Amino acid sequence: MKPGIHPEYNEITVTCACGETFKTRSTRKGELHVEICSACHPFFTGKQKLVDTAGRVERFTKKYEKAAEAQQALKEANKKKR
Repeated sequence: MKPGIHPEYNEITVTCACGETFKTRSTRKGELHVEICSACHPFFTGKQKLVDTAGRVERFTKKYEKAAEAQQALKEANKKKR
């Protein structure tokens, strides 16, 4: 390796939103904050966990709530015709 052209490889602390912290090595300086880590990710834990970032789940349910109501009304109208 040529000297002086590679970035410094430092030990940093990674902090997850769930509170888990661990140390790793990176070219990044300072701390790193992540939303999901292996301690809380559903793939690694085997538990279903709903991760809502900035109200995405609420927006999704609100958006499709009207569509579900419209389909239900159509079903009821079809039953009345028969």
